[in-house]
Amino acid sequence: MPVFETVRHNLPLLAVSQAHKEITHNEALILIDALLHTAVEATAAAPPAVTDSDIGKCWLVGSGATGVWANKSGQIAIWIGGDWRYLVAHDGMRLWDRSNGRDSIYTDGVWRSGPIITNPSGGAVIDSEARATLGAMLQYFRLIGILAP
Repeated sequence: MPVFETVRHNLPLLAVSQAHKEITHNEALILIDALLHTAVEATAAAPPAVTDSDIGKCWLVGSGATGVWANKSGQIAIWIGGDWRYLVAHDGMRLWDRSNGRDSIYTDGVWRSGPIITNPSGGAVIDSEARATLGAMLQYFRLIGILAP
């Protein structure tokens, strides 16, 4: 039986003697565009109101999804204008959530973000060098999305 999709992300493949190859090729490009440095607008359980200016934008489908997103929880929904496309998450995938400025990684069937950690403060003895180093590390981890801002 011939394979007409890639194994990992189900990207459509061209077939020998296929008519209208541009349709299959363009569909693959839409999905690849969403997969490269994936960024979502937010997590939502229901599709947002979208317009043509939202073409190409992605949302992470939240739990208890409704409407056309029903049974798509955990997937990435891409608005292509007039319709939605969906990407199924695989372990190791990362995405940037624009709504909260956090990076998430998909592991064991769940999207996970780093914990919110506050800067060090208080204590009976203050070690300013250690505190400055910890503060710099936390700032960097927030910058690269490992920790929440």
